Amino acid sequence: MEKCYILFGSNMGDKDQIFAQACLLINNRCGRIVEVSSAYESEPWGFKAEEWFLNRVIVLETEMKPEPLLEALLEIERELGRVRHPEIQGYTSRTADLDILYYGNRIVLTDSLTIPHPRLHQRRFALLPLCEVAPQLVHPAFNFTQTELLRRCHDFSEVRKIENVCNTTT
Repeated sequence: MEKCYILFGSNMGDKDQIFAQACLLINNRCGRIVEVSSAYESEPWGFKAEEWFLNRVIVLETEMKPEPLLEALLEIERELGRVRHPEIQGYTSRTADLDILYYGNRIVLTDSLTIPHPRLHQRRFALLPLCEVAPQLVHPAFNFTQTELLRRCHDFSEVRKIENVCNTTT
């Protein structure tokens, strides 16, 4: 079993319901969710959109290898209404985004997958929920804890914790 950290993001539709459905599908297909962070609301990063994002980190124990896990997560995104437009360059609004932040302490570099996530250290909306569930987790390439990465992060976009959001994952 490997412990993986997956970032959920959504800025379209009923974000809480989409998150609950994503957790159900991940639990059924990918392994066992052992923890989820609080919900965080963040302004869009890298593009303009009216609707802010709901972000949460999912801690998953899995027997799946990294690339099959990625394929399963991409399929779950599609089932939750995510449409990728290859002709559009850059970031866009989405119903569901599931990014593998860490897969144990492995470094994975393939044509389709980079773990740890290559921009994790630049994004407060990922680091804040990650610090909640794994503050002492060490980045295997940078050799910094998540708390240290957050302290060094130069992203000053607004991210706020949302109170009174259900933590049910199944």
